[in-house]
Amino acid sequence: MGTYVLRRLLQMIPVFILATLLLYAMVYGLPGDAAAAMCGDRGCDPTFVKKFNEEHHLDEPLLVQYGYYLQGVLTLDFGETFTGRPVLDVMGETFPVTIRLALIAWVLEILIGVPIGLVAGLKRGTFLDTAALLLTLLVISIPVFVLGFLAQFYLGLRWGVFEPTVGGEASWSNLLLPGLVLAAMSVAYIARLMRTSIVENKSADYVKTALAKGLPKHRIIGVHLLRNSLIPVVTFLGTDLGALMGGAIVTEGIFNVPGVGNQIYRAIIAGENATVVSFVTVLIFVYLVANLIVDLLYAVLDPRIRLD
Repeated sequence: MGTYVLRRLLQMIPVFILATLLLYAMVYGLPGDAAAAMCGDRGCDPTFVKKFNEEHHLDEPLLVQYGYYLQGVLTLDFGETFTGRPVLDVMGETFPVTIRLALIAWVLEILIGVPIGLVAGLKRGTFLDTAALLLTLLVISIPVFVLGFLAQFYLGLRWGVFEPTVGGEASWSNLLLPGLVLAAMSVAYIARLMRTSIVENKSADYVKTALAKGLPKHRIIGVHLLRNSLIPVVTFLGTDLGALMGGAIVTEGIFNVPGVGNQIYRAIIAGENATVVSFVTVLIFVYLVANLIVDLLYAVLDPRIRLD
């Protein structure tokens, strides 16, 4: 296990470098001038532009620029926003909010999606199975911005079940409604994935053997069937955690959540390339760590899988 983890950590290094290099090249290859975006409509003094480019190494070749950027990442120096605030300070304000939002959505995916898929798979062909398939298909077909506004209007404004907007006080309770909206589509995917996995594994030899031995039904389902059927679901959950953190731009915009997605959107509009690259770099790291954890969970769920 230790050798496998060490090898995976070493493999993450070139993947991280390549991903951040492509990110850096694409963002700084976009049309526009960072200095001009900072000055706005009033225009920039040529002396300021020259000094700005020199300070940020924008007059250097791309690989040299990336080298300075990578050096800053390793020392946790992500540069400054146009207002002069360190990007690291902005991360300190926004990432905790988005982490709370993503964790709420992630837990809701597990608590809602897995049971629905389990019941639908065990009751294949019944009314419950058909209802689960239709409901999940309906959720998948509704765009997230439509679902968000519907949830905000009915659950927040008309019925008063949740707070309709989050604002500056992004507490756990205030994030429940946007977390539910953020999790909705993934809940549907997990339910359908879980159902398919249950249906496939119900006819597996190890289930037939357990039935032949006369094991209790709850043990067959909980220990044998559910444990092996969770493997594809765990894969989805692991990759989805990073997606929840980086893909919440629409949800955070609807509910006025001061999180990562909102900050990245504002940085893109303002042309703050350093902020965009820095935030997405952290999200890349989250993806890599989540995939490593998923691989380790495989061996826990299925002892037949060896981590060599």
